[in-house]
This record gives sequence, C-alpha cells and structure tokens, in this order.
Amino acid sequence: MPYDINFYNMKTIAITIEEDTLRRIDQVAGARGQSTTNRSKFIREAINQHLSEIEKASEEQLEREIFKRNRGKLRREALALIKEQAKR
Repeated sequence: MPYDINFYNMKTIAITIEEDTLRRIDQVAGARGQSTTNRSKFIREAINQHLSEIEKASEEQLEREIFKRNRGKLRREALALIKEQAKR
C-alpha cells in the first residue's frame, strides 16, 4: 500500500508483541525483500491496511443500512423507471 510517509509527523511508541508474531513478521518481511531492521515500516503498513479494511467494512455496513431503510422507495423508483423505459 503506497503512501507518503512524513517522518516529522510520526510518534515513537512501545508495544508488547509475542515472540512468535515477531518471528512471523521477520519471515514475511524477509520474503518480501525487506530487512528485519525495517520492522517498523512493515508494522505501519500492516496497521494502515487493517485500518483501511475496518473503515471500508464500516462504510459498507452504513450503506447496507441506508439501502435497507430505503428499500421500499428504491423499489418504487426502479419500477417507475422500468415502466417509463418500457413506453419508449
């Protein structure tokens, strides 16, 4: 996921992570040609991807709720459109 990194807008944090998870990160990063010294970049990318997925799922849920609330109106509008097109 390409994005611009502004190093001046970053904060250093400390996290606790299981050894097995860290080993898996190193394996995947190594398979992608990234060194284990760049774990931070790998973790940032993973977090950003996960956040994007959560935001997308939330947006899709909101859209489903909107469609559900308005399904009667949408159905009537679709039927009216089909009826109008059938006249042509």
